[in-house]
Amino acid sequence: MAKISGLGWTTLSVDDSSGSPQDIRNDITNFEFATPRAVQEVTGVDKSAMERLLLLADFSITLNGVFNEAANMSHEVFSTVPSTSVARTVSLAISGRTLACETLFTDYPLTRAEDGALTFAVPGALADGTVPTWAGS
Repeated sequence: MAKISGLGWTTLSVDDSSGSPQDIRNDITNFEFATPRAVQEVTGVDKSAMERLLLLADFSITLNGVFNEAANMSHEVFSTVPSTSVARTVSLAISGRTLACETLFTDYPLTRAEDGALTFAVPGALADGTVPTWAGS
């Protein structure tokens, strides 16, 4: 596979509170996600370097964007975060590979900047214990 840029994400969707995926790419200005693994240090006194075991997998994401109150867009998707306790599927896809995770969003903070910009930074974490796995070609 060749090196590519971060341009041209083919999918960035998030379920609304009723479980319907919404394509909110147009509202997202940038995002960050991680798929870390926990480790357990198991170094014996007979070692001269650290020894570790891989443990549980995890997923976290922060979606940063511009407020959009149009139907099926970001505000409609995230405005129910404070009042509903539902896992939402987040689907990221690029170059034929997809990462889909059941995610609990924990906040919907809106920021009104000094220049008048109205933005959000929505954090989410893995909900269901399923290992985040890239699928596709």
